[in-house]
Amino acid sequence: MSDPSTLQMVASKALGGAERWFIRFSQALADCGAAAQLAIRDGSALDGMDLGGLPVHTLPYRTTWDPWSRRATTRLIQQLRPDIVQTYMGRATRLTHLPLGERPVHVSRLGGYYALGPYRHAHAWIGNTKGLCDWMVRQGLPAERIYHIYNFADAARPVAPEAVAERRQAHGIPEDAWVLLTLGRFVAVKGQAYLIEALSRLPERIADRPLRLVMVGDGPLGPKLQAQAEQLGQSHRILWAGWQPDPAPYLQMADLVVFPSLDAETLGNVILEAWAWGKPLVTARFRGARELARHGEDAFCVSCEDAIGLASGIRQTLSDPALMVSMVSRGRERVEREFGRQAIMDRYLELYRCLAG
Repeated sequence: MSDPSTLQMVASKALGGAERWFIRFSQALADCGAAAQLAIRDGSALDGMDLGGLPVHTLPYRTTWDPWSRRATTRLIQQLRPDIVQTYMGRATRLTHLPLGERPVHVSRLGGYYALGPYRHAHAWIGNTKGLCDWMVRQGLPAERIYHIYNFADAARPVAPEAVAERRQAHGIPEDAWVLLTLGRFVAVKGQAYLIEALSRLPERIADRPLRLVMVGDGPLGPKLQAQAEQLGQSHRILWAGWQPDPAPYLQMADLVVFPSLDAETLGNVILEAWAWGKPLVTARFRGARELARHGEDAFCVSCEDAIGLASGIRQTLSDPALMVSMVSRGRERVEREFGRQAIMDRYLELYRCLAG
């Protein structure tokens, strides 16, 4: 019997964490030789991205209640006749209504603690943390149809040293500087404001090396964060790299990854990326970090919304080479054992076979 066919559907217009996962997951499906097709919003920022060469269909996805979009969604599913339809986020899920007990099976993949109204009509649900799955059960979804599968971490893809050096020079980063890296949308839940305040509490030099913070991302809070940096006198130490479809050069140049998210953050792919790239990590203890990270072993964990704690964690980590080496080693071990791409994709494909069978 051949593996089930899937249609992966996302209705987002802009790029964020869910969309970045959609890109990586699509590429992984293609690499696995899975029978998969994609449906994205017409005019989405995903259009033109590397989605593994999988067939891509566009749908209007104008509003969550748009009858035209719902009819177009239904027509596409009837045309393609997949075994599994997997939807991401509320809009694509709300506009997909399929009869229970028949094919295709509708799987809704959740990456956050969303209001469940738009998701309850799905036939099965995937949560990317155990905590999220437990929460869905407490919200009344049937436990026997909830499946926990973590996100995977892509293996590090080394960039030519010359290319990294050029990027570093373009940002004016001194050769001897510590490079602190944070990645994420400039939205409140990512907590970048606390990191900028933490930087203002750190000396110009640690272990006789200057500090530079590279902010990879964009979003509505960008102007406010830049104004905060200016007000705190930190503009000369912060580099605004913008959204990067491939952050590999920045991960390679980083000496320390800092993830200051607030408690509402569900998983935190940046934790897995730091481990995969062999980078020491300072992270806030948000929901996902409490499930994944082990303080003093594979990460230095501090309280959420705590600029003083972040500053202390950065200073202590950069001042302790043995701690950095130990955290890197244990992080790599964990990502290879628990969050490798092949292991996670095997779980997805097995789930698809189970649901389709």
